[in-house]
This record gives sequence, C-alpha cells and structure tokens, in this order.
Amino acid sequence: MRAVTITNYGPADGLVLVDVPDPTPSEGQLLIETEAIGVGGVDAMIRRGTLGTSGFPTDLIPGSEIAGRVIDVGNEVDKSWIGRRVWAFTGTSGGYAQLAIAALDDVTPLPASLSAMDAVTLGSAGTVAHFALAHARFTVGESVLIRGAAGSIGIATVQLAAAGGAKSISVTTSSAERGHRLELLGATEVLDRAGLQPDTQPGEYDVVIDIVGGNAMPYFISRLAPNGRMVVVGVVAGYPPADFGMSLIRAFQRSLSLATFSLNTVPIADRNRVRADLFEAAARGELTSVIDDVLPLAKAVDAHTRMDAGQVFGRIVLVP
Repeated sequence: MRAVTITNYGPADGLVLVDVPDPTPSEGQLLIETEAIGVGGVDAMIRRGTLGTSGFPTDLIPGSEIAGRVIDVGNEVDKSWIGRRVWAFTGTSGGYAQLAIAALDDVTPLPASLSAMDAVTLGSAGTVAHFALAHARFTVGESVLIRGAAGSIGIATVQLAAAGGAKSISVTTSSAERGHRLELLGATEVLDRAGLQPDTQPGEYDVVIDIVGGNAMPYFISRLAPNGRMVVVGVVAGYPPADFGMSLIRAFQRSLSLATFSLNTVPIADRNRVRADLFEAAARGELTSVIDDVLPLAKAVDAHTRMDAGQVFGRIVLVP
C-alpha cells in the first residue's frame, strides 16, 4: 500500500510518500480501507519533534484519525463489521495510509448520510470540545471565551457552547474574515489573536477553553470572572511561562480554577457514545463540519506546510 512516513523529524518536507507492506489485523483489531484522513495538530507536533522523537521510529506513519470501510478483522472481532463504514482512532500513528489498523474499542460506526470527510473533521475535535466544556462545568447563561477558535476543536466548541445556551461566545482568531465565519457558527465577539483589539479591553469570562497555550496564557487567566474556570486542551503555541501559575495566586480572592483536559481520561464507552451522538447531530444538520481543503495523500507536505503557517480554517483532509 501507499503511505506517508516521517523520514526526518522537523520541517514538513520530512514527510515522504512510499510503498510499505499492507498491515494485518491482530486480535481485537479491524483493517480499514481509508476514505478520508484527518490532519491534526498532534500530527504536526509529532512530525516537528515537539512531542519528543525518542519513542518514534524514523519511518513512522503519522496520523491518528481516519474514516473508511472495514475490509478485514482479527480474532475476537465479529465478522459482521466487514463492509461497515466507520470512523477510527489509530493511536499516534498509522493513519496516513491507504489501509490502517484500529482496535475495536476505537471504532465508531458512521450514519449512512455522513461523509468520511465530515467524520474525520468532527470525530476527535467534537468529542474533545464536548468533554472540555463538561470539564469546565459550563452551564446555560455563562460567558465563554475560546482561544484558537479557527481550528477544528475551536469550531466545534463554538457550536456546542451556542447549542448549550451560552450567554456570549468570544473567540480569538487572526483575521476579520475568520472572525466573520466564526460568527456564522455562533460566536458573538471576535478578538484578535492576542486577545485584544486596539480600542477594546475584553471583558471577563466564566469559562475559557484554551487550545493555544504559549506565552500569552497568563493574560487569559486574568480574564476569568470570579469563580471562572479555564481548561487547556492544547499547547499549539508551546508551553506557558514557568511562572504562569502566579496569575492564579495573585487573584486568590477571585476563586479561579485552571485545569488541563485530555480524552485519555474519559472512559472509552463514554467517548464513543458522545462521538456517535455528534455524528448523528451532524447527519441531521445540527452540527457543521468545516473542511478547509481536501488533498491527495501525496500532498501531505502541503497540508503540514499550511498548518505550520497558520493558514488552515477548520481541518485539512487527506484522501488516498
């Protein structure tokens, strides 16, 4: 089969399309013929080496989120899965390929009317957004700020916060055009990427969902209202300053909370149930999938180059 491998960790041109042996499903696994492959921020961090490379081989096939049709199963998997269209999480590798392996617990059947491209745009991002808001104890009537809202997680968070009855939904992004698109999805206030307009001081927020991290994180902690909660679901801009926790201590009397969130802490059955519900909502037109572009597998370098440059709104999807 054809697959993209990381020949050198670092710039995007370390991704190379090669021929590799077809994988074979082991016990409890399914073999999936991919129809769509999600290009995610974690893929880029692994490729850059910012998640560390000591545990990764030099010929790693990146990619963790795919959708397609099951063509074979291993022992202990019911053969009725063969022929079914599914979304699948492949782990930290294996997705950028014509065929991929996934464990049965990491597979969610797709509604007949939902495309594979929509599935890989919503499958991980929507589930993270749902549980991040739950982790923040978000309730009806609260104000929400979503930092880094132009990515697939941010876009899903905007929609779910709106559906959940947020009083206001503020977003940070890099351009007026992106801000307008986010407003169409439910945002009520658009801030520049630094969180400040030249003539505007943002208000305070009950909930901040941060997908960015980086040096500006203490500022966003300072924008929490009394009893406000900030949940960090990503650090695409890098780690915050070493003393970022002082923002919480200095605001001790405001009873602020800071938490991190990873889907790894959610029971498999719960995340699969929520993902299936999100897919059904998307199939009914109640949740919008935002696809920036669809590129052939051979254009993985282009996809990562655009992602590194911050040029993606939503998600780029690769097709074999």
